[in-house]
Amino acid sequence: MDALENLKETILKEYPRLTGKDKFCFECGKNLSCFNRCCADVNIFLTPYDVLRMRTAVGLGSAEFLAQYTLVPFDKSQHLPTPLLCMSDSEEKQCRFVDPVNGCTIYGDRPWPCRMYPLGKASPGELAGDDSQPFYFVMKEDVCKGHERTRQWTVDGWEEDQGVAEYAEFGELFKEITLHPALAKGVTISPQQIEMYWIALYDLDKFRDFIFNSSFLRRFDLTGENLEALRADDTALLRFGFKWVRLALFGEKTVTILPEAANIVSRSQSTVMNDA
Repeated sequence: MDALENLKETILKEYPRLTGKDKFCFECGKNLSCFNRCCADVNIFLTPYDVLRMRTAVGLGSAEFLAQYTLVPFDKSQHLPTPLLCMSDSEEKQCRFVDPVNGCTIYGDRPWPCRMYPLGKASPGELAGDDSQPFYFVMKEDVCKGHERTRQWTVDGWEEDQGVAEYAEFGELFKEITLHPALAKGVTISPQQIEMYWIALYDLDKFRDFIFNSSFLRRFDLTGENLEALRADDTALLRFGFKWVRLALFGEKTVTILPEAANIVSRSQSTVMNDA
């Protein structure tokens, strides 16, 4: 069992389980001696919505942002790739979006793990034999002095203050993919399907080009979608991307195949992607 799986098991078995109304003490800011230290030498995995917000904040295309600021670690236990935010090459391995004086330079668009800290949210269903409900927990690290402060929060109050609600919809959509029962049962995901997953959820510029500059619209019925929103709004495009991935990976009827194209569109949709 690797370190991440060990941590998950420890959290699920040993950490106090908090609800939205439970309270904890925490404060963060320039007045603390640990300011910015939590932003170094840390693994931050990015959801599709994290990437959308961050790359918009720095004005980069999706492929350019992914190439410059992320890497995809190989983990044989993972069914689907999740990008990891690259730290700097310095000895401290500082986050590349951190200014030494002012802190996070993309604070309004910081990713979900940074936004939630020091709270975490666990899904007990990830651990075999535990069918209890998701819960919150507080992460206490020696480097962080914020836990020594007396400012009190409820879990719900912290999430509201940190703007977590904006991320909730897409976080749930992402969880539905990564924790899909088919993956738990060991379904085989082909390289073509993994490519479709990556393009539809992370490389949105390429996904938009795939929809509007290939045979896609001649094969799939998008009459229920706002095509102008898909052309111009990355949030709408990502929302549709989750629908497409559920069809492409798991064969769910989330996107309608046009009758005249049904005989050439396979369950995995690899033919469609290869023809694009």
